[in-house]
This record gives sequence, C-alpha cells and structure tokens, in this order.
Amino acid sequence: MKLSFRWYGKDDPIKIEYIKQIPSMHSIVTAIYDVPVGEVWSIESIISLKEKVENSGLKFDVIESVPVHEDIKLGLPTRDRYIENYKENIRNLAKAGVKVICYNFMPVFDWTRSQLNKVLDDGSTALVYYKEQIDKMDPLKGEISLPGWDSSYTKDELKDIFDQYSKIDEEDLWENLEYFLKEIIPVSEENDVKMAIHPDDPPWPIFGLPRIITKEENIDRFLRLVDNKYNGLTFCTGSLGSGDFNDVVKMVDKYSAQGRIHFIHVRNIKLLDDGSFEESAHYSSEGSLDIVEIMKVLHKNKFDGYLRPDHGRMIWGETGRPGYGLYDRALGAMYIVGIWETLNKFHS
Repeated sequence: MKLSFRWYGKDDPIKIEYIKQIPSMHSIVTAIYDVPVGEVWSIESIISLKEKVENSGLKFDVIESVPVHEDIKLGLPTRDRYIENYKENIRNLAKAGVKVICYNFMPVFDWTRSQLNKVLDDGSTALVYYKEQIDKMDPLKGEISLPGWDSSYTKDELKDIFDQYSKIDEEDLWENLEYFLKEIIPVSEENDVKMAIHPDDPPWPIFGLPRIITKEENIDRFLRLVDNKYNGLTFCTGSLGSGDFNDVVKMVDKYSAQGRIHFIHVRNIKLLDDGSFEESAHYSSEGSLDIVEIMKVLHKNKFDGYLRPDHGRMIWGETGRPGYGLYDRALGAMYIVGIWETLNKFHS
C-alpha cells in the first residue's frame, strides 16, 4: 500500500511540508486546476507541479483528476476533439512519471452534499447529505453553490446542459462511456498509466441526471466494457458505502483480488434511517463502515496500489476547504497505517 494525500496546489491553505510530516506518507495526489475542462495540460505546467511535489520529498505519481468534458458524457459530435485532448493529457502525465489517473463520469455535478459545515455532537463539523434538504434544492435557480458543482456554468448554460441530458438515459450514458474507454485505454496501456474511475457520489441519480457507477452489478459491467487491467477503479468507500445496498467489504475484496483497484479512498460515513448520511471520523466505531475489515481484505489480497484518507471532519478549530482539513485526515491516515502495520505483524 502506498499512502497518499490530496493537495489542491497553490490555492490549498495546507502547506505541502506539513503533509510530508505525516508518517509513512508516500505521494501527493493533485492536479492542474487552472486549465479549462477538456483542454490540454502543458508539459511545462505538469513538470512545474511535479517539481513542487518532489522538492517536498514526496512522490508525484497520482493525478486526481483529469476531468471528462460534458460533450463526451453527452456523446455530442464535438466529443472526439476532447477525447484527443484527453489522450494528450495521458501522454504528458506519463512523461512526468504519473502512474494512475483518477476521473469520474458523473453528469454535471461531482460529489453532492446538502451542508458543508454541519456541527456534530463532538463540536467538529462535517459534510452531510440530508435527503429532505436536497429535495428542496433546484440547481437551475442559480441559488446553490457547493463544492463538486461546476460553477463555471452560467444559469442559462446550466439550463441548456440539463436540457441536453433530458434527451439521454442511463443506457445512452453507458454507450458514451464505452466509446470513451475504447479510445483512451489503449493510450493509457501504451503509456503505462492506469485509469481509475471514481464511483458516483452519492450512488443514485441527482436532480434527474443519470448516474451509473453506483453498485456492484454496474461496476462489473464497467470493467467488462474494456476488460483490461489499465481500466480500473478508484474505489471510494464513502461514496459506495452511502448506499445501504452496497456491501463495501465484499466489493473491496472482490475487486482488489482481481487487481482492478488502482486507487482507494478510505473514509467513513454514518447512514441515517431515511437514506441520508453524515460523514464521520475514519474510525470503524464512529460510522457505518467497518474500516478494519476493509483494510483486512486489502491486506489479504496484497494490495500494493495507492490509498488516501478521504474527507475528514474539521476539528480543533481548523478552517479552510470543508472536508479537506489537515488534522482529521492526518488522524485518518495514522489510523489506516496502524491497522496495516498490525496486519503486517500478525500475517507476516
């Protein structure tokens, strides 16, 4: 297992030098954030970022993420230009030593929450998804702005893209994903870069938009689209675990045994009776997911890919990007490393 940590570059309030101080830290997970979606990242900008990371003493080998342009997801005639740009990004990142690229195929919105700073019983704050609140939201009114939501769209542009998605269903989205994969996976294999799709978060349709990377049956279908080890997963325990229909431990066991998990996000969530959820501390006793069992099956299957502690609470008065504070994610990293070290000692 290679421990990694998400860092948002020059705009991240967390100093990369602090991340280096977390024991066993191997890699920084980052991206180029100032290039429009669908355009080519220059080799100069990639190398500059690589040097910043490596000067801190950490590795630059995982990118999260190279976003997929909406025209590709919609299957528009313009998609081929954006796919060619995507291939060029794979080639450029390979030249810089990148080994894994995380991406997702969620229409319009990335991860969705109803509150960013819900105060929990212990006084910390966390990201939460309350269905009652989501049901009252209307993104087309232009009144909502949450992380994971593409704020580059104007109100009219967002309405237009919703209109386009109203013409496609899940099967259309599957066809468009297959088209994309059959174009990019040969390039990723040629350049020895593993592609790792992130599941939909949460794993059900949002605001009438289709979502397909949601459950075991669909992940099996995804992996069959291009049955190649370079076509794999960023397995996010919190994303898939927020659906009570997913047996996360079983799925981690299955896909890590198959060698199809290239990157794993480990976090915990507390499931509520109405299908809502709250993000919690990483510890198994704090949430609904058994992190110890997840780590046990990874260890059993000799997982040697990349792992990062995912969203954490904001604790000890820390401010900044919700879900991406230093302190709680560092605690999560140490919890994960402690489990792994124990497994190494008892199963060596």
